[in-house]
Amino acid sequence: MELITAKSAGFCFGVKKAVDMVMQQAVENKDKHIYTYGPIIHNEEVVKKLEAEGVHAVASEEELETIAKQGNNVMIIRSHGISKKKQDRLTELGFEIIDATCPFVKRIHKTVMDESKAGRNIIIIGNRNHPEVEGIMGWCVSEPTVIETEEEVDKIPFDNTKSYCVVAQTTFNHNKFKEIVEKIKHLGYDVNVVTTICNATYERQRESRDIASKVDTMIVIGDTHSSNSKKLFEICREECEDTHFIQTLDDLNLDLTKSVRLVGITAGASTPDYIIEEVQNYVRVDF
Repeated sequence: MELITAKSAGFCFGVKKAVDMVMQQAVENKDKHIYTYGPIIHNEEVVKKLEAEGVHAVASEEELETIAKQGNNVMIIRSHGISKKKQDRLTELGFEIIDATCPFVKRIHKTVMDESKAGRNIIIIGNRNHPEVEGIMGWCVSEPTVIETEEEVDKIPFDNTKSYCVVAQTTFNHNKFKEIVEKIKHLGYDVNVVTTICNATYERQRESRDIASKVDTMIVIGDTHSSNSKKLFEICREECEDTHFIQTLDDLNLDLTKSVRLVGITAGASTPDYIIEEVQNYVRVDF
């Protein structure tokens, strides 16, 4: 049996940068209280390791008020980014802010702020409940529209007298993004489309689709809260019916028959290398 692992599997640049920044703070500022605004990335294993180093994730704005009273606090903005309102509030409460927002997400913040200031209505293609999208919405001067499917395009109250700017969640399915954009463009309104799906996401999706189309069994490793990991699973399952989505090796329950000649592995942008290696070694040794 042969094993193919995606070269793009595992931490992307933005995630690695964010995790490294947190670890640096944990080492250099042991005399301070270190927090992240929400989990630094969507991976429970990584968050547990950071908690062991004394780094805690803040779950709500109410919690901020209590924490602020103790003083000597460092707040690390996670890779997904936060809204301008939340960032300003952290400053008001006296937190020392370390910004670990992914550079690709920061670019979207600037784009929607500039475009909405210029009078364009912002359309965000992504999951409204995802923290990255919530953060992007918070940098728009006017109320944005958030959609996730082609069908939702029909519900947008387009106006011939207005202009629009379209951006996307960095981890959105690239093919679905193209389909939604084509439908919007076909309507003939004044629309400026800014492709904001990051290159790492595009390459990861492309490579995963290619591998899944060749193998008998496909394994996708990622946290259940990870948007990009779940999208990889959807993409791979389109190409390979026998696709498994796992968070760690403990979740892997494979029954590989002799007919299985080729197994593929890919992983989301928030999956650490050691988990990928554990799965690889298990498949190689046990099968």
